[in-house]
Amino acid sequence: MISGDFSMSSSVQEPATTREFVKQSSLYQEFLAEREEILKHKWLESERLGYDIGFERALLDWIRKHREGWRAARRQHHGAAVPTTSPFAQSRK
Repeated sequence: MISGDFSMSSSVQEPATTREFVKQSSLYQEFLAEREEILKHKWLESERLGYDIGFERALLDWIRKHREGWRAARRQHHGAAVPTTSPFAQSRK
């Protein structure tokens, strides 16, 4: 049997530290900004059409119509700090 004093404080604090790191990351900040734009698009399109179009439809429509221009404007305004592609993106051949 192993004896000793194992403190749980470091493992309890780790998730909070990890959460703070994620919240401060530029990738997460870009995700939040893009999500906000999609929600605005959802609201505008839902108002225009007279019914809630739902998040998935708003997402796909926004990506098709606005994402490229929005990202270009962000890159121009924020410089190279804005990620241009997902780190998980892979080209299909």
